[in-house]
Amino acid sequence: MQHGPAVRRRKLGAELRALRTSAGLTSGEAARLVGWHQSKVSRIETGASGVKPADVRLLLDAYRVADANLRELLLVLAGSDESGGRHHWWHAYRGVLPPTYRDFISLESQASAMRTLETSVVPGLLQTPEYARAVTRAAVDGLDDERLDALVEVRLARQDILRAQPPLELSAVLDEAVLRREVGGPEVMARQLKRLLEAARLPQVRLQVLPFTAGAHVGITGPFVIFSFSRTSDLDVVVLDHLTSSLYLERKEDLQAYTEAFNTLRIHALSPEDSLDYLAVMGDGA
Repeated sequence: MQHGPAVRRRKLGAELRALRTSAGLTSGEAARLVGWHQSKVSRIETGASGVKPADVRLLLDAYRVADANLRELLLVLAGSDESGGRHHWWHAYRGVLPPTYRDFISLESQASAMRTLETSVVPGLLQTPEYARAVTRAAVDGLDDERLDALVEVRLARQDILRAQPPLELSAVLDEAVLRREVGGPEVMARQLKRLLEAARLPQVRLQVLPFTAGAHVGITGPFVIFSFSRTSDLDVVVLDHLTSSLYLERKEDLQAYTEAFNTLRIHALSPEDSLDYLAVMGDGA
């Protein structure tokens, strides 16, 4: 269990080691190609030290990696601000975003799929502006209006990944408590329920409601997110969000456990079709 930067260093190092091996090079041969000492390559591959985006480019060129998407993802893990695709728009908000939130957004922006269990609030990617404002004000003490506005802007800007080409594939299981909790008042909740109904009809969104009648379930200990990457499954990661930090789980055992938990939750939740009907009925009564 590690914080985001440590996880990213190790994942980046493991991927670079795999690419070197595929290129048929020893660590010493790779080091000579880029003009380094062998120990630097070893430290990078074990995640013992960070690596600059420029150094990652040198290694990728030495290993003859031409896959643009893979190069972009690895540069993002190295902290590059210059990769294409889903641009690093959030750097404009560096002054108001905690490092753990920036780590989360960087992973979200490069992931191909996201699976999430939410037990308290609507996922950020599906929130209305009014709902996002109410949640942010409640979650962060002592916010002035300017910083609150900036954090809400970030929350809404994140939602662009659902409209990107290709879009992020979002699979969300929402505990019924998420829908019953009146965040921001009745009018805000009515608009939020309508937004969920609209989102649930999108082809890239799979939304399921976990009703109270399901009783105790495997997700009762708290929400979680699983990020998946289409070309590099070894980079998949589980994120557990806490009040002051986020924890990232990268071990295969953890990924398997949370994947199985999510699959179990989907079985106990209403089907996507029944969830649509459920939301429609709730919306009519809101």
